[in-house]
Amino acid sequence: MKALTITKDKTNISDAKIIQVAKPTTNDAEILIKVKAVGLNPVDYKLIENHPSNWTDPHILGLDTAGEIVEVGADNPKDFKVGQRVFFHSDLNKNGVYAEYAKAKYNIVARIPDNVSYQSAAAILCSGLTAYASIFRKMNLTGKKNILIHAGAGGVGSIGVQLAKYLGLTVITTVSTKKVDFVKKIGADFVIDYKKQNTSEEISKITNGVGVDLIINLVGGIEVQKDLSRLAYNGAVVDILNTPDLSNYDLTAKGQSVLSVNLGGAHNGGNINQLNDLSIMAESLVKLVSEGVVDPLITKEISFEEITDGLQLIKDHQTEGKIVAVLD
Repeated sequence: MKALTITKDKTNISDAKIIQVAKPTTNDAEILIKVKAVGLNPVDYKLIENHPSNWTDPHILGLDTAGEIVEVGADNPKDFKVGQRVFFHSDLNKNGVYAEYAKAKYNIVARIPDNVSYQSAAAILCSGLTAYASIFRKMNLTGKKNILIHAGAGGVGSIGVQLAKYLGLTVITTVSTKKVDFVKKIGADFVIDYKKQNTSEEISKITNGVGVDLIINLVGGIEVQKDLSRLAYNGAVVDILNTPDLSNYDLTAKGQSVLSVNLGGAHNGGNINQLNDLSIMAESLVKLVSEGVVDPLITKEISFEEITDGLQLIKDHQTEGKIVAVLD
């Protein structure tokens, strides 16, 4: 089968090559799918640039996929059947899903509703699950009225904006100038153009100096430190890329919380309930897609051969919404 691969001595997106490799073999607790669509994520190019030490050559790239079951193992408590449409977020330590066929343990696999396309299912995984876990698994929503979502035009941010609006929260987001219209269209109540405006000053104006109840920080860097002063009493921030230095900050003074999300950690954490939760969250999220509550916001569909070009666009911050690749 054809697969997009990288070797351990290569660290550039352009070094990834499509080659012929053996079709995966499955054990009793795994299913095999014929890949129909794959989602592209920032983590995909970051893994090219900094491989896990346990990768073997050549390593198949990609984490998010949707397809049709072609083989089912004997250990099958979810009663999967050949021909069913399914999707899953894969383990970054193992061979990935940018290939004609991909395998996964049954417990991380979720079914796709009939009215949801392979493309939409593949698009909603890594970014959507990160947003979903941030809001529905990490945050206490009781009494919360507003949320700041950094980078609301990106894959995670755009799903986060939609989920927050679904919950009735007032949504504030930060984007660059050219992405302002995009986030307004998906429902953001207040848009801060960080190229032209001071984020902290704008937050203070919007909240009358009280601060925001919730924050999802998808940009990292110095903004994680600045977010502490933007939080209201009893507020919580979920940091995806890095966490703030708390050595000179007293969270208890305002009852605040600093949280984190790491989807990939579920595969390594040794907690079967957390691993099972990947498919539980995926099923909940795709149900919202099926009901028209959440739009995966696919802004670009490409061929399998164009995946590296798509990853470069993501790295260069030249995208809004989601890129998916479709296999014939």
